[in-house]
Amino acid sequence: MSNWRIFSTRHSKSIFWLSLCALVLAVAALSLWTGSVALSPVQVLDVLIGKDTSSTAARIIIYSRLPRTCAALLAGAALAVSGVVIQTVLGNPLASPGVIGVNSGAGFAVALCCAVAPISQQYTPFIALCGALVAALVVTGLSWRTGASRITVVLAGVAVSALFGAGIDAVVTLKPEALDGVADFRVGGFTGVTMAGLAPAAGLILVSVAAVLSLARQMDILGLGSDTAKSLGLPVGAVRFILLFLAAVLAGAAVSFCGLIGFVGLIVPNTMRRLLGESSLSLTAASALAGAFFVTVCDVLARILFSPFELPVGIILAFAGAPFFLWLLLRQKGVRA
Repeated sequence: MSNWRIFSTRHSKSIFWLSLCALVLAVAALSLWTGSVALSPVQVLDVLIGKDTSSTAARIIIYSRLPRTCAALLAGAALAVSGVVIQTVLGNPLASPGVIGVNSGAGFAVALCCAVAPISQQYTPFIALCGALVAALVVTGLSWRTGASRITVVLAGVAVSALFGAGIDAVVTLKPEALDGVADFRVGGFTGVTMAGLAPAAGLILVSVAAVLSLARQMDILGLGSDTAKSLGLPVGAVRFILLFLAAVLAGAAVSFCGLIGFVGLIVPNTMRRLLGESSLSLTAASALAGAFFVTVCDVLARILFSPFELPVGIILAFAGAPFFLWLLLRQKGVRA
């Protein structure tokens, strides 16, 4: 396997982290002043520091672009970190929340609850969590019990994802008003996100990312293999369940406000792993930042490529992610878990 790990010295790593943080801040600023109504950096700054709170520009930023930018940053970080965790638990670089059906499980849970018993938006992250956890447990349970190959695990995930996706389509067909005002779960996007609706999911994402970072050492040991991890005294079953639960929380919280955005948890962790290596602490932190950057860039592109028309960000991500997944699939030919 070719190695892109160019950030191996202390100096180069410092440059990498500073550059990554700068890129996230830059794309967040770009997201705030880019859209159908052009705003200058000075206008954006005046609104952010509270100097302007009543102009048209202020209303655009406060009620539209700021929630959307925060949503893109949070969704990117959550899905990327969820991908890191799932790949560690399954020992499979092809695994991600979208590929193994976690996103679809979360989406189906929200769609079903909205159809059966309309719910307040503040509860959607917790309902999405339940659906994501069910999907994750089904796929991981199949992989552990059958000793399936890496490719077979992915195929099982595709089947689970298709099942939940059909469930979402059935709900939308039978009760089309069920998801009114909620993100388009089948495509994914940030249109209509509000700060009030984002707050519960944001809290879950921030706490879960911090929890994953605190478990980085256990993830490193788990990556050595089950037998080695047990010999080192790691309670493998408990750690796997906790990590899987956190991955489901992250994916479910993101899906609750952005819909079925795919491939972030596949592209970002694999790219960061090739740049930084296998250290879980660095990999998780870098994936969170890179995921936030990647999704926000795609959202900006979705707004400007066909302006004044706007594409759902999920379409941009699918165009980027599908070829990357096929490339990874070809690299894994003949490799078993």
